[in-house]
Amino acid sequence: MPRFGLGTWENDEHDQCVESVRTALETGYRHVDTAQAYRNEAAVGEGIAAASVDREEVFLATKVWISNLAAGDVRPSVEASLDALGTDYLDLLYVHWPAGEYDPTETLPVFDALYEEGTIRHVGVSNFEPDHVDRAREVLDAPVFANQIEMHPFLPQTGMREYAARTDLNLVAYSPLARGGVFDDPTLAAVAEKHGVSEAQVSLAWLREAGVTAIPKATSEAHIRDNWGSLDLSLDAEDVDRIDAIERRDRQVDPDFAPAAW
Repeated sequence: MPRFGLGTWENDEHDQCVESVRTALETGYRHVDTAQAYRNEAAVGEGIAAASVDREEVFLATKVWISNLAAGDVRPSVEASLDALGTDYLDLLYVHWPAGEYDPTETLPVFDALYEEGTIRHVGVSNFEPDHVDRAREVLDAPVFANQIEMHPFLPQTGMREYAARTDLNLVAYSPLARGGVFDDPTLAAVAEKHGVSEAQVSLAWLREAGVTAIPKATSEAHIRDNWGSLDLSLDAEDVDRIDAIERRDRQVDPDFAPAAW
């Protein structure tokens, strides 16, 4: 899995989404993330097709929404996603939340079947707490490859990072810029000024230093390129310590169906 990608949550204006995906891929991105609930899978697929990059070079991920997680609904919903995306396989398929129609013993065997037949190359979970991941691992034959969670300097997810390190679990950070909140923090501003970069690049570099894959949403070419520039930024130990010491806590995504431990 490429350790940096393009997020597409709330990028639901069709032509804009197509163009942002195409621009990102031609900039160098090779990881694109979407979901059934984003209602943009068709636009994402068009963007991939429009780019001068082969499909086989793109790590493409989507997520099964909570209303499609009953045993009889998973496969039809995935087939609809494949059709919308214009592909016959997915590099990564997530359970979007452990909520709604999700039942590990009903939902996950369908993911196993999709994995065994090669329709999906990796099984992922999203917004799972450690106990949810443990239960998924008990049910699945396929490895749990990744957990996609909200993570940024104001929600460092220390406990999940420790769990992931112990259990060989990849972490993927959505909302890695705290939905713009990183631009208002004096510590991030100071580190950015030190290096002559943006606060966005600092936050993304901090995640990379933690071994986490970031998937920031961006629609304009300027932001797509600025985020990509974070790959050239190396934070030193002092920078990381300063960011780790930020006391502000600010969860951006907290739906009423989130896990009780959330």
